[in-house]
Amino acid sequence: MDVEQREQNDIIVLGLSGDVIAGPDASKVNDKLHELAERGKTKIVADLSRVSWMNSSGLGILISALTTIRNAGGELRLAAATDKIRNLLTITKLTNVVKLYDTVDEAVADF
Repeated sequence: MDVEQREQNDIIVLGLSGDVIAGPDASKVNDKLHELAERGKTKIVADLSRVSWMNSSGLGILISALTTIRNAGGELRLAAATDKIRNLLTITKLTNVVKLYDTVDEAVADF
């Protein structure tokens, strides 16, 4: 998994791409979120448009990310998931805990 960061209207957009699974990927996302939280950047949108696969460990990465950001007083939004990833998030009821938007722009605008 690759993680790219950009800023849009004072919101951090983290572009995730590839397979979101356990291992070093979890540390990569966790370290990035802690760094952002320390800098006071706690409005985060995870752009899932280029995520090709996610397993249960990948879901754990998203839950951990949500917890980290909420503990820092912020919020995480998910955006632009493919149909396959959207179905996974819905079936596991993660969409009951974190908002999922059709586009990054919609997620950014909702802050």
